[in-house]
Amino acid sequence: MKEIVIISGKGGTGKTSITASFAYLGGKDVIIADCDVDAADMHLLMQPDRGKSQDFYSGLLAEIDQEKCIKCGKCAEVCRWDAIPVIDNKYLVQPLYCEGCGYCALVCPTDAISMNEQNVGKWYLSNVKTGTKMVHAKLGIGAENSGKLVAKVKNEAKAIAEKEGKEIVIVDGSPGIGCPVVSSLSGASYVVLVTEPSVSGIHDLKRVYELVKKFGIKAGCIINKADINTNKTNDIRKFLEYEKIDFIANIPYDEDFTKAMTMGKTIVEYNSGNIKQILENSWKKIKKI
Repeated sequence: MKEIVIISGKGGTGKTSITASFAYLGGKDVIIADCDVDAADMHLLMQPDRGKSQDFYSGLLAEIDQEKCIKCGKCAEVCRWDAIPVIDNKYLVQPLYCEGCGYCALVCPTDAISMNEQNVGKWYLSNVKTGTKMVHAKLGIGAENSGKLVAKVKNEAKAIAEKEGKEIVIVDGSPGIGCPVVSSLSGASYVVLVTEPSVSGIHDLKRVYELVKKFGIKAGCIINKADINTNKTNDIRKFLEYEKIDFIANIPYDEDFTKAMTMGKTIVEYNSGNIKQILENSWKKIKKI
C-alpha cells in the first residue's frame, strides 16, 4: 500500500482542489484521508455521508470541585498560564488557557482538582460519491492536539485500505510546517508539493521542503496558476531541479476552479478541456513514480 500526501507551504495554492481531483480520478481504487483537520474542506467536493462518527479525546483539562476547594489559592499561584482566576469568589479554570500540565492538581492540599481528558473533536468514516471511503475529522473551536487527530485519521484510513485491499491512500495534508503537517508526513510513500509562483509561494515551498527532506521522503511538485508570473515559475523550476524534486505539471490559472467549487464538484468533473487533461496526466505520472 502506498500513501500519497499532498501538502503546500501556504494556504490558497489550490492544494485541496488538486487533491480532490486525484481522489476523483482514483475512484474506487483509493481511500481518502482529509488530514487538514483545522480547516477541513474536502467534504465540500466529495459529498460524504458521515455514515460513522466518533468523538476524539486528547489532552487534559483541569477541573476544580468547588465543594472540596478551600480557596487557598495555591493552584493559581503555580499556574504559569494564568488559567485559574477568581470569579465570583471562586477559583475557576479557563479552558482556553489551561495547558493540562497538572501542576495545580499536584499542589492542591484537598485533592479538589482533577485532570480530565478533553473531547476535542470528531472523526468520521464516510462513503463518498466516487464509490469509495473517506476518513475526515473536525477539530473543536480553540482545541489543540490537531496532530494527534491527524494521526487518528491517517491510521483509520490505512487500516481500511489494508482491509479492503486498496493500493493507495490519498492524504490531503495541512498547509504550513506545523504539527499537523509533521503528522501528515509520517509514514508517507510520496509527497506532492503544491505551490504558486509568488514570493510567498516560493518562500513557503522551500520551507516545507526542508521538513520533507528531514523525513527522507521522495517528493514531486505541481505549480498551480503557473502563468500568472512566469519569472517566478522559472525560479521554482530551478529550485526543483537543484533539489532533485520531480516536476509533475504546470497548471494555468483558470476560473473554472472557483466555478467547480461553488457547484460542489472537482475541477476534473467540471472542466473537460485542458485542466482536466493536465490533472489526468499528473495523476498517471504520480502513480508511475
